[in-house]
Amino acid sequence: MQLTVNGTAQELDDIDADMPLLWLLRDVLNIKGPKYGCGIGQCGACTVHVAGQAVRSCQIPVADVWGPVTTIEGLGTPDAPHPVQAAWIETQVAQCGYCQSGQIMQAASLLSATPDPADAEIDAAMSGNLCRCGTYPRIRAAVKAAARAMAEET
Repeated sequence: MQLTVNGTAQELDDIDADMPLLWLLRDVLNIKGPKYGCGIGQCGACTVHVAGQAVRSCQIPVADVWGPVTTIEGLGTPDAPHPVQAAWIETQVAQCGYCQSGQIMQAASLLSATPDPADAEIDAAMSGNLCRCGTYPRIRAAVKAAARAMAEET
């Protein structure tokens, strides 16, 4: 089986086709950004992009992956963070940080589809990503800051 993860082609031998993408990323490829939260796709800690779409990696068997996979590690670089990553840092969103990679991946997906989201659109898009620390006001502020930064880039 072949899969592209964070821009790198991966040749995967002896992989169970029913293995959740999350386990492949974390246990086989040693990519630790996506987190195991609930295992039933309800918390969003495992959110990654498949072909640019935000998905819950704990719910997708490896055999069903339909395109390139991007994790938080592949979204930006330390020298050139994605605008959402930069806004997260600037806004100081993280508290405990466990959910943040999933939050960032969901926000990046939202902004790629809706460059200037209203509060209700942000709330709806982010509602499936849970934050036990309750940083939702900072998350919304960071999404708005990232939207502004992305608009200035164009």
